[in-house]
Amino acid sequence: MADMKRLAARVKELEDQLVVCIRCGMCQSVCPLFDRTRREADVARGKLALLDGLGKSMFKDPDGVDQRLNRCLLCGSCAANCPSGVNVVEIFIKARAILAEFKGLSPVKKLIFRKMLADPSTFDRLTSLAGKFQGMFTRDEKNAQGTSCSRVVSSLLPPFMKDRHIVPMADHPFHELVPSLNTPAGNSGIRAAFFTGCIIDKVFPRIGRDIVDIFSYHGVGLFIPPGQGCCGIPALASGDMQTFEKLLEYHVTLFDQENFDYLITACATCTSTIKKLWPSIYEGKSMALREKITNLSEKTLDINKFLVDKVKLCDFQGETTDKDLGASSVARGVTYHDPCHLKKSLGVADEPRRVIKAAGKELVEMEGSDKCCGMGGSFNLYHYGLSSGIGSLKQKSIADTGCDTVATGCPACMVQISDMLAKEGLDIKVGHPVEIYAGSLRKRKLI
Repeated sequence: MADMKRLAARVKELEDQLVVCIRCGMCQSVCPLFDRTRREADVARGKLALLDGLGKSMFKDPDGVDQRLNRCLLCGSCAANCPSGVNVVEIFIKARAILAEFKGLSPVKKLIFRKMLADPSTFDRLTSLAGKFQGMFTRDEKNAQGTSCSRVVSSLLPPFMKDRHIVPMADHPFHELVPSLNTPAGNSGIRAAFFTGCIIDKVFPRIGRDIVDIFSYHGVGLFIPPGQGCCGIPALASGDMQTFEKLLEYHVTLFDQENFDYLITACATCTSTIKKLWPSIYEGKSMALREKITNLSEKTLDINKFLVDKVKLCDFQGETTDKDLGASSVARGVTYHDPCHLKKSLGVADEPRRVIKAAGKELVEMEGSDKCCGMGGSFNLYHYGLSSGIGSLKQKSIADTGCDTVATGCPACMVQISDMLAKEGLDIKVGHPVEIYAGSLRKRKLI
């Protein structure tokens, strides 16, 4: 049963944050969901008005409040453009946690979060098992570039999986390819730790391998502890504070084993979660642990920002063409999609572009590069129609550039964009900036 005094205190704290909102409506002009539905209830201002009376509405219609709060991508577009500086994402996350504590998590969410996600070893075993059977429910489709995306064909899967093209899980996750690593600083004098993240580990392990090779070439020492799990954002977005805090405490202890200069991630969402949400949302009372969380968050950097600001990148601009290096055809250029959690939350936008240019690639800007792709984590599961509607706009912007590759600094965005491009049968690769940079190093036989 929920502790009502505790809930009342949390609601009061939330109300204190809400008074900053002046209901100006600026969020309407940047909200990707409002752009699709034109519903006031779907924009930040509408949800904040709802939360203004959360204490009463929670008792009257908790399910209705929950449904409206969860129709949100948590992209942060509203917060990034709010003239009053309202931290909308943090407010919505806290409100979801309050509702989850009041209502209780559903049995399905309890099973997924507390029995699976909260235990990294269990999560690894189950996803490995799922990977072995994924071919029973999907059919591989390859375009002319050789990029694979599996289309869901089985009626045995839940209805929310219908009409999707999914990027299949890798045959071998990153934690099998590189179980752990602990190397000293080389010529750079820098030693970094690498937080892998779920999607890179299980879907795009090639990104992790590229980072290991890039760091080795640039003389960056690397600490990758074994047994890593999720950063906790899926549980947190569903209001499950228990699982979020368990994963946070687990990883703080895991990375506390060694000294390093920076904690690097190649996932925009993981970076934003560790850097901003870990210290601001955590409610534990241990001051020693809080200090460790703060120190770790301050060391956390996106891989692109790290490479540009802390490492002297090779710069292959204008040196050679792909044809000179033996490529089968001359590339049509690379376009870049700004992940919401990277640009809007962390202000990282120029650095990924500089990594792409350093690789010797022609960068062609798409229209609305910083508009949300529509993924939004669990939003994509619960509201796939809206998610794919937003994603189709991103797909058109990508296609209009005429590029053969789209890069982005978020693995979740890579999954969404792959789905949208596959639906249209478009011959466009999807990758991460570090893959493009590593590819140039590899072509020149430097790694």
